[in-house]
Amino acid sequence: MDRMSTSTIYRFSFGPWNISEGGDPFGPEVRSAYDHEAKYALFKPMGFDGVQFHDDDVVPGMDDLSPEQISRKAGEVKGMLGNQGLFAEFVAPRLWFAPQTVDGGYTSNSASDRQYALDRTLKTVDIAREVGAPAVVLWLAREGSYIRESKNAKLAYERILETINKVLDYDKAIEIWIEPKPNEPTDQAYVPTIGHAIALAYASSDPKRVKGLIESAHAMLAGLDASDEMAFALAHDKLGSVHLNDQNGLKYDQDKNFGSANLRAAFNQVRVLEESGYGSKGEFIGLDVKAMRTQQGSPVTAHLTSSRELFLHLVEKVRTYDREIERQCVEARDYEALELYVLKHLMGVG
Repeated sequence: MDRMSTSTIYRFSFGPWNISEGGDPFGPEVRSAYDHEAKYALFKPMGFDGVQFHDDDVVPGMDDLSPEQISRKAGEVKGMLGNQGLFAEFVAPRLWFAPQTVDGGYTSNSASDRQYALDRTLKTVDIAREVGAPAVVLWLAREGSYIRESKNAKLAYERILETINKVLDYDKAIEIWIEPKPNEPTDQAYVPTIGHAIALAYASSDPKRVKGLIESAHAMLAGLDASDEMAFALAHDKLGSVHLNDQNGLKYDQDKNFGSANLRAAFNQVRVLEESGYGSKGEFIGLDVKAMRTQQGSPVTAHLTSSRELFLHLVEKVRTYDREIERQCVEARDYEALELYVLKHLMGVG
């Protein structure tokens, strides 16, 4: 943790999948595998306190295990985290690998596949409880369609809401953080933006426990400004967490290093978070970044430390940003001068 002033102390998290072997859809793995559980020892030395989990990151092969076996394995992981002084930030059901989710989970046209998705999600809640995570994250990966005529969209939204309510009823303490994304792996998703996610939250049986998780790249893929999406969620007190990264244009989800494609956009994300007091209640600054395929070694972690370092540099830029110059420019409606000041401030000149 870093104290830049008397302001918020930021805590950072990432998921084990962010330390990867570099495979992609066009080529095989290019780096040696690094034992999954050995990754926990890397977090603290790099300045990270939180671990993001998929359910099968905690309990591999969980579909073939009994509830007792799942509980035992999750307890072992909880012990490993405790030994390293780490916290589980959230656990997310992986509902895009199994054959039962090929046409979506909660919105599948198959009743048995929908039941599988719900059962898997409730097991994820059990795992979250065991490892001490306060929330489950729903990245609705395949909750969409490749052709719109294949599903009834109104019914699909009703089914997503029904699932949310069942999870809320199953555990009276767990929070649900919805992570929107407009496309990929589906052609079009049913919950593409944070506005859709928050609408579901308010429609749920317990709106206080349903929030959003905003990933920078996902907002950009929707053609939106990630800082505005964050501001919208913060205005409703519904920003559960963030996944900071970057995106070079409207293409596939790149998960580039935070600030690497658009430093000014990154500055504005930090500005919104900092000025809104995000993190003051213990919320994490989550990273979801991929190492470049060209990077050699094992484990490869520079993409994580670089993104964290840049975030903290931008925090300092926000804290040294001259509000009086901003006020004068806004009052005079001289946005040209304001833009020049912002750019010079980011460059450290003038």
